[in-house]
Amino acid sequence: MLRLVVQSKGRLYEQSMNMLKEIGIDIDDSKRKFISCASNFPIEVLYMRDDDIPQIVSAGTASLGIVGLNEVEERGAEGLKVIKKLGFGGCRISLAVPKSADYTGPQYFNGKRIATSYPRILKNYLDRNGIDAKIEVITGSVEVAPAAGIADAIFDIVSSGGTLIANGLKEVEKVFQSEAVLIGNDTIQGEDQEQLDEMLFRIDSAIYSKDKKYLLMNIPANALEKAAKILPSLRSPTIMPLSADGWYSMHSVVKTSEIWEKVRKLKQIGAEGILILNIDKIVL
Repeated sequence: MLRLVVQSKGRLYEQSMNMLKEIGIDIDDSKRKFISCASNFPIEVLYMRDDDIPQIVSAGTASLGIVGLNEVEERGAEGLKVIKKLGFGGCRISLAVPKSADYTGPQYFNGKRIATSYPRILKNYLDRNGIDAKIEVITGSVEVAPAAGIADAIFDIVSSGGTLIANGLKEVEKVFQSEAVLIGNDTIQGEDQEQLDEMLFRIDSAIYSKDKKYLLMNIPANALEKAAKILPSLRSPTIMPLSADGWYSMHSVVKTSEIWEKVRKLKQIGAEGILILNIDKIVL
């Protein structure tokens, strides 16, 4: 049986559990303690701190883990591989300084003290840029370090930037882009590998479907060729004749970000009765 370790609480925990539900793996974690089992898939879920997950997977206690790419990079555990980027939990690790600082570029940090919970990633950045700065390792609220006189700047996770603003800081260098990833080790083989392949098949479907809409409309026959050029599709648009002479129904899958541009162009060539529908899953 596969064992998957996820973050025990917080946003990444919620998103991880939502993903499992989305791909049809039912985990009853309403009364969870340390481990929960799926009712319809050969997998059990172990709940741990996010910074422990790479080590647990590396050691073989769990064969899979869902964790931020930043934690994989920071811990540097041996025997780990990133199996799949999951498309959620996006954030960045950035350098930030007090709003009043006269920041002119990365060399500003020469001789400065930088507080962070990610010393490995920060050191790699400093070394690449030839910067001589002192790294102050803090495991708590890094953003208060400058106000407390502990450091001159911080290197920390940024999502919306609201926390920086609230603490009188400004983001000046975006160093590392992160998102949730599925990690694994070399212990996966045989039936476990087959189950992992099934999971990946479902995850691929969920990720591909996430930013898509189903578009269908009535289109006059003389506009079919133009409409086919406007619309993308998995292979080609579905076209079916209507009972009304000279009219067809056209169906296609469109990226959510392109919907309104496509609809405007389709209306211009005579499309009518346009429906935009949500998609649950697309299996390629």
